[in-house]
Amino acid sequence: MSRPQDPHRPFFPFGNPFRLISPKGSRLSQRLLSLLINFEESLAERLRKLMPKDKDDVLSLSWMRLAMESLCETHNGIKNLITELELPVSDWDEKWIDVYLDVSVNLLDICIAFSSALTKLGQGHLLLQCVLHNLDSSSPRQFERARSSLDSWRQHISSKNPRVESCCSILDNLVGSLDLPKVKNSAKGKVLMRAMYGVKVVTVFICSVFAAAFSGSVKNLLDLNVSDTLPWAPAFSALQAYVNGETRNLLSSGRATVLNELEAVDVSIKKLYPMTQKGADLVEGELFQRSVSDLGRKADNLSQGLDELTKAVDGFFKIVLGGRDALLCNLRATGTVPDLMAGSNVEQQVGI
Repeated sequence: MSRPQDPHRPFFPFGNPFRLISPKGSRLSQRLLSLLINFEESLAERLRKLMPKDKDDVLSLSWMRLAMESLCETHNGIKNLITELELPVSDWDEKWIDVYLDVSVNLLDICIAFSSALTKLGQGHLLLQCVLHNLDSSSPRQFERARSSLDSWRQHISSKNPRVESCCSILDNLVGSLDLPKVKNSAKGKVLMRAMYGVKVVTVFICSVFAAAFSGSVKNLLDLNVSDTLPWAPAFSALQAYVNGETRNLLSSGRATVLNELEAVDVSIKKLYPMTQKGADLVEGELFQRSVSDLGRKADNLSQGLDELTKAVDGFFKIVLGGRDALLCNLRATGTVPDLMAGSNVEQQVGI
């Protein structure tokens, strides 16, 4: 990880993650090698599909939805790989389990933060609906009410969200998890750890972009260095360089928000607000009516984008929670951990 002010530092999970076949220790069979190649090729293809068509796509709600859906596919992919490896939980190293459980709690926490940010934006949409309702009314006080709702919207959108502000420390914890424990004399374990390394790098990257977008702060944006020997590294590096570069440009542009659909609404409001200060004589004006219609279209576009992204974030939360619950149930069934740990309340751990 590197913060903007820090030098780049590469992450290798167990020595060099790309040096799996070695004269020392376990060698990979053709089957295991094929499973790993297929997994990493799928990961690379998902990363290539996430490359924005142009800079206007970066931090659009539609691109963020695609990124979260891609993350869901990646985490489902690692679950399928674990099944194909036929590596029962009872054979997992205790350190692998600890890392998985720690990471899952952090991912659940960050999903809750993202959901909180989306809920807040959705509440802002209700204020926009009040604006549009008042401007469609014949009441002489319509402009006064509309201005009040617009003022409330601006204040609501610019206010800080404590959950989102906590993302920086959560991301730091996730970055720390990239140093996976060493694997000795277990070919299946080596495949699992290398695959998990790729999953976690991509997860940290996407989560950092989301955190930067929702907080409006560059401090949440991370740069991860990976060896170009990894099959998915070129696609990842190209995607990260482009998205992070454009995100930093947006964060330094002075815009009220870096989310494209939200910024479109803000631009429309800036055009409409002065008109509401001049009185009802503008109600029939063509420019005024076009401005109201424009705000309505952009507000609808924002609402649709928020709904779709919220579903994607909820889907990722369920995947992480389901994987964690399955692991804990397996651990309890095999008696490899104390009952207290296996029966712990996940909802209490993540603060639901």
